[in-house]
Amino acid sequence: MDATVVNEEAAGLPLHPEYLPLRKVTAVGVGNALEFYDFLTFSFFAIQIGRCFFPESQTSHGLLYSLATFGIGFLTRPLGGIVIGTYGDRAGRKPAMVLSFGLMGAAILGLALTPSYAQIGIAAPILLVMFRLIQGFALGGEVGPSTAFLVEAAPPHRRGFYVSVQYMTQDLAVLAAGLVGFMLTTWLSPAALDAWGWRAALLIGTAVVPIGLYMRHNLPETIDDRQAATPEERHVPARLVVLALMLMMSATIYLFGLDYITTYAQDSLNMTPALAFGATVVIGLGAVIADPISGLLSDRIGRKPVMLGAVVILVLLLVPSYMVMIKVPSVGVVYGAIAILAVLQAFLTAPALITITESLPKAVRSGALAIIYAVATSVFGGTTQFAIKGLTDLTGSPLAPAWYMSGAVVIGGIAMALMPESAPVKAAPSRQ
Repeated sequence: MDATVVNEEAAGLPLHPEYLPLRKVTAVGVGNALEFYDFLTFSFFAIQIGRCFFPESQTSHGLLYSLATFGIGFLTRPLGGIVIGTYGDRAGRKPAMVLSFGLMGAAILGLALTPSYAQIGIAAPILLVMFRLIQGFALGGEVGPSTAFLVEAAPPHRRGFYVSVQYMTQDLAVLAAGLVGFMLTTWLSPAALDAWGWRAALLIGTAVVPIGLYMRHNLPETIDDRQAATPEERHVPARLVVLALMLMMSATIYLFGLDYITTYAQDSLNMTPALAFGATVVIGLGAVIADPISGLLSDRIGRKPVMLGAVVILVLLLVPSYMVMIKVPSVGVVYGAIAILAVLQAFLTAPALITITESLPKAVRSGALAIIYAVATSVFGGTTQFAIKGLTDLTGSPLAPAWYMSGAVVIGGIAMALMPESAPVKAAPSRQ
């Protein structure tokens, strides 16, 4: 790094994108991974959490109530997107990222330490819901500022790769949560897992919150808030908003539908908890490897060819993959099918997020992206796992997840086909 860049960083001025050190991108990624690790752990331990807060002595629908509580965390995402996302446009990307991360850490700590229904009665699920709402608020404000930061910190010809860090770290969180769950379900008895094992998984994430806060606090800033934007520079076309919502809906349903495999493998395929968490590890590992490849490929040939290619393959493979898992629910078959779907996930989701972020005006990029992402994930992500379980029970068909995800993939493909290409290699540079 040359002296000019050092002086700019020391003075608190925005760094020129091409000079952002790798360690700075890592700081964004680590914070993102920690937030998603804790958020996803709740989903992975849905069965155990259901028994703790919704015991069979009180209800016969513990798992459904647990998944519904998982979905409740999405209700406050739009509010978090509005408050923290727009704060990222006014005050800067860094303070917004620090705020979202701090709130997430506090919410997870409270959730992990909330006593069970057996100990404090109805107050237990009430506290559970409260902490999930705080968690959703924090995560709703996370993606906008952090993704805007990555786009603005990247050289134009490497924006795809930089933004792929967003999904790569989310998938690292899936991998980490899956590994922790696998170890805990292997080492602990079912009673211990229900009593405190899931709490230990959450507390592992909170242990590194101080590190994440320190790393984010030392990030440079990528916007200069001294420059006022004109109304034209703040305008976001309605067509772009609609298409962006369709893209995020598709990516979100696919992500949460695939992550449901931990519960699906136990509930529909009758696999043990340890083997079910092994499938989650496979998802995380496959996607982590494919995410940067997807980003780099989208920089080279464009965002649209990468995503549309994945859409076509997924439409052909999703239902057959689940049919094979149902017919032969062995470890090798389930892990193999999930690995393929996890790799394809990267080529579906990363180009969608990159396209939306590049297409938004810089003056409102953090807030607009946060709101679009939060609304899409609230309406569709928060209901995906609940809907899959409900449809499976209603139809009696374990193919319900595949059909639900396939429909979302098709809608995302239509939206991407209607979006203009945003990659600099194939299009004029977007508004910076």
